[in-house]
Amino acid sequence: MSKKLLKSGIVVSAMTFLSRILGLVRDIVVANIMGAGFAADVFLFANKIPNFLRRLFAEGAFAQAFVPVLAEVQHQQDIDHTRLFIARMAGTLGTLVTLVTLVGVIASPVIVSIFAPGWLIDYQTGGPDADKFELASQLLKITFPYLWFVTLVALAGAILNSINRFAVSAFTPVLLNVAIISCAILLHDKFAQPAYALAWGVFLGGVLQLLFQIPFLAKAGALVRPSWGWQDENVQKVRKLIIPALFGVSVGQINLLLDTVIATSLVTGSISWLYYSDRLLEFPLGLFGIAIATVILPSLSRNFVASDEGAFQRNMEWAVRMVCLLGLPAAVGLAVLAEPMMMVLFQRGEFSVDDAHFASLSLMAYATGLLSFMLVKVLAPGFYSRQDTKTPVKYGIWCMAANMGFNLMFVIPLGYEMGYIGLAMATSASALLNVILLYQRLHRDGVFRLSSSTVVFILRALLLSALMGWVVYSLNVPANDWAVMQFGARIWKLAELLVIAVAVYGAGLVLTGVRPRHLLAR
Repeated sequence: MSKKLLKSGIVVSAMTFLSRILGLVRDIVVANIMGAGFAADVFLFANKIPNFLRRLFAEGAFAQAFVPVLAEVQHQQDIDHTRLFIARMAGTLGTLVTLVTLVGVIASPVIVSIFAPGWLIDYQTGGPDADKFELASQLLKITFPYLWFVTLVALAGAILNSINRFAVSAFTPVLLNVAIISCAILLHDKFAQPAYALAWGVFLGGVLQLLFQIPFLAKAGALVRPSWGWQDENVQKVRKLIIPALFGVSVGQINLLLDTVIATSLVTGSISWLYYSDRLLEFPLGLFGIAIATVILPSLSRNFVASDEGAFQRNMEWAVRMVCLLGLPAAVGLAVLAEPMMMVLFQRGEFSVDDAHFASLSLMAYATGLLSFMLVKVLAPGFYSRQDTKTPVKYGIWCMAANMGFNLMFVIPLGYEMGYIGLAMATSASALLNVILLYQRLHRDGVFRLSSSTVVFILRALLLSALMGWVVYSLNVPANDWAVMQFGARIWKLAELLVIAVAVYGAGLVLTGVRPRHLLAR
């Protein structure tokens, strides 16, 4: 099983890598066109809400609620009952999300008022950010319908993942990036405000993603006519699971959204700096954490339905090992090379050297929580595969409350200009608390315990990551030197440091006895 999981994980990671590369290209284009100023803050805010919903549905809550129930239906009933369940799920979900989307488009000023109270106050009092409120309300009318498309995309992706067709749903986000990049390049000068071109790119991306998955559903025999099924027994199970799952698996994303709300009251540029640092964080998180979580959920659900406790433990332990093996060096690398990465990727056009510096500070803060974000992704399926939603939601609420406390602890001392760094620090701290709570409960219930060999494996990865970080830090040059380098020299130097980092970490693994079998099973 672990070999199959590793193969599936590699496939998903490869597709996700392509998507993340294009995501970086997209962000480079956006940074070049709008920098980190007025228009950038507003577009990133307007895109934050549908993007937040995408992460919840496409990468989190919906899959965590739907896949275990689908696995149960597939195990206990025939193909006709499975198709009926899919049809009723699609019809019910499609109807509800249509209503929500209509309300979101019509009430976009209300949504902006809720999530950007600072802009609302300026709009009412004639303050400096009054124009941000008006622009955000208009952009949200264009970007909010992405929710409708991404919800159905999530349903299609979950169905395909349940039959081990992981590559399709992993590739789908590529189309969103292609749409935004194309609209940004081709249409940015067609509008008085280039943010409109980007917003239409989000809308187009949703259309393309949904159309792309339809032929694969048809080939798998899962393309059915939607029907209303609110009272269907299995639909009711998903209903009961999905609301708690929104909290349990997506606490990190909810905290990021809350950070955006607070950032609207901080210095202009705060939203953009947090966004660009979060984008670099999302690269390893999506490449490793989300990819591993995606492939283990169907397996864990099948293990639970078959009452195979041994396989459940082994699959959980494999996931934790892989996350630590890849997440620890990624976190150290992001922290040590934060500013060079920002300069190489984004510093051009309207994105200044100062923007790169300020964004790198929040990236360092986020990097301290990268491993925690990843571990939440792989520990939460240990609950949802067993259809246990009460425990994660309880811990999710605790962590959201703790995040607000951490915000007060970190943001207030840093003040108006540097408070955004405190937001990143608070998010990382709350993610660590979530990991501790989730693992303690799994351990106490006898569902999952780290073996001594895995603890040694994690400590080895931690020490080697620290060694790698020290070597890279010693070979790096001061920020002032990076600032005066030509673009080609920056790329060459950053590539050199990354190659050294990979070589040091890889050699350390080999010399300390890590072998391919350690990546397969205990």
